[in-house]
Amino acid sequence: MRNILVTNALPYANGHLHLGHMLGYIQSDIWVRFQKSQNHQCHFVCGSDTHGTPIMLKAQKEGIRPEKLVAEMAQSHLNDFMDFEVEFDNYHSTHNTLNQEIVEDIYKKLQANNLIETREIAQAYDPKANMFLPDRFVKGICPKCKAPDQYGDSCEVCSATYSPLDLIAPRSVVTGECPIEKTSEHYFFKLSSLSQDIEKWMKSNKALQPEINNKLKEWFQSGLQDWDISRDAPYFGFPIPGTNEQKYFYVWLDAPMGYLASFKDFCNKAGIDFDSYWKQDSQAELYHFIGKDIVYFHALFWPAILHAVGYRTPTGVFANGFLTINGQKMSKSRGTFISARTYLNHLHADYLRYYFACKLTTKIDDIDLNLTDFIQKVNSDLVGKVVNIASRCAGFIHKRFDGMLSDNVIDQDLVDEFTQVHDKITQCFETRDFAQAMRIIMNLADKANQFVDQHKPWQLIKEKGNEQIVHDVCSLGVNLFKIIMGYLKPVVPALALKAEQFLNISQLAWAEIPALLLNHKINKFKPLLARIEQDKIEAILMETKNMQAQQEKAAIIEADNVENALDIADEIAIDDFMKVDLRIAKIIAADHVEGADKLLRLMLDLGGLQKQVFAGIKSAYNPEDLIGKHTVMVANLAPRKMRFGLSEGMVLAAGDGKGLYLLEPHEGAKPGMRVR
Repeated sequence: MRNILVTNALPYANGHLHLGHMLGYIQSDIWVRFQKSQNHQCHFVCGSDTHGTPIMLKAQKEGIRPEKLVAEMAQSHLNDFMDFEVEFDNYHSTHNTLNQEIVEDIYKKLQANNLIETREIAQAYDPKANMFLPDRFVKGICPKCKAPDQYGDSCEVCSATYSPLDLIAPRSVVTGECPIEKTSEHYFFKLSSLSQDIEKWMKSNKALQPEINNKLKEWFQSGLQDWDISRDAPYFGFPIPGTNEQKYFYVWLDAPMGYLASFKDFCNKAGIDFDSYWKQDSQAELYHFIGKDIVYFHALFWPAILHAVGYRTPTGVFANGFLTINGQKMSKSRGTFISARTYLNHLHADYLRYYFACKLTTKIDDIDLNLTDFIQKVNSDLVGKVVNIASRCAGFIHKRFDGMLSDNVIDQDLVDEFTQVHDKITQCFETRDFAQAMRIIMNLADKANQFVDQHKPWQLIKEKGNEQIVHDVCSLGVNLFKIIMGYLKPVVPALALKAEQFLNISQLAWAEIPALLLNHKINKFKPLLARIEQDKIEAILMETKNMQAQQEKAAIIEADNVENALDIADEIAIDDFMKVDLRIAKIIAADHVEGADKLLRLMLDLGGLQKQVFAGIKSAYNPEDLIGKHTVMVANLAPRKMRFGLSEGMVLAAGDGKGLYLLEPHEGAKPGMRVR
């Protein structure tokens, strides 16, 4: 018997699950059910990933505490998992005292091993929200291809990577403000110091997918970078010890440690020895199922941290690709961004579980949910082939033979064919090549139906003296159905349970699948699975579109409220605006003004013409820092005589009552140019 611990990536608790999420969880659940059916000691744990800026901001937007948000979302996720028949042994949360204890213990061990250092780094900072911004919380124009509305880390159009402040016209998605650059001390995990240990783990690990191995080699060739594991307040997460809650652990540090916490919580409840699975010399197997977008964290940082603090490293890290629908990325505009709950409102989980299994291989390929193919595949295979075997034979057994199966095997060669592929199907499930397993199983279903077609019991029963052969044919048909459902059980557990009830048997272990039911009484057959009708798919798409319309309406209302809150001045005509002559000006001198608390004296060059302006920006700028900068000024404002001298215009600055920000034109603008 093997001792196996399986984890799946923790779902982030700031939104509901969609079908793309379910792909990975269904894959891991199939594999776990397969292992448990062989009577291996296999534990499956997961939990909610609950920390980070997105959760903090979403909770603020909804007017609730982050703790309430993550608790509600965790329950929503768990309900979806249960209804999709994803069966965890324990479901935990990263926002938990147990996880905090583990995180702090690991951090202190990294410190003791001289693997933590501090550095000053420059980041995008939202002066209105008074917070540092994650890269994805800055949007603007791509500096390479000039595509608008791109995130602060990479361009979705040209795939260029950059820092947030490289964007043209960057803005904070929190407040809409232009972020400034600000430095802060951060804590780094010295990943580069452990490169030899990681490389050794990578080379010795035979369970890694080739794509992951290749990606790891690429990262090594480009040089491992130390990892920033801290974030500045305000932040929802665990404070770093000794920083007075001004620094917090980055969510990606404490999220993987949620695996440890969830399993330890399970061990405490079930009386299992935690160390026997996590100590460095453990003989247990540890597998992480993840999406391909988080390989970097699980195949580099996580094994490095585990090794550095004395825990065992993973036996395998299995990644799955993304889900597309009808050949396209899931799209809100197309109405194909389907939530898990929307699907469940109209169709049973087993349909999608089977369809995913038909697509999943050992490779990290994206999988397409073609809705037309989905209907045809499920109806043809599960309903038209598998369930059809039982429905064709069960009626004869119940009506003619009092529900009792024959004790005679009419075609031993066919039975042998069904049992000889047991090892092959076992190997396919073990290596997660579910698509190949489904092909083998459906080939068996074809042969079972051909066997029934060949003997035609509905015709044989019409002639006297054929009762025994009808009994034998239909009994074998039911047994072939039993074998097929045994193979399919990890994939379609709800359908398998109905089949077991019909067959009047307890749950079968994997090794017992080939065993035949001889002289065995079965129950009356009831329909096991209905066909998928087109109107069900249309209802799913309609509900998805309606939900999207409601979200867009709410976003418009929110935007209107923000606009109204800005207290925009009364409208003016274009002719009024054209009276204002805005020019690019270069600051060639800047001085304090004696006796003035708020003013700086600026000398501005407009390209052959110089003007003096007294600007109320002393609280925000040192005079020496302004010299040489370009700004925008109102050049045709009537001069105003002040006690300090003559002010011949006005420079443009933005402010929110907390700070002032002088407007600066983009590089290339020259003094004297008119702003239009």
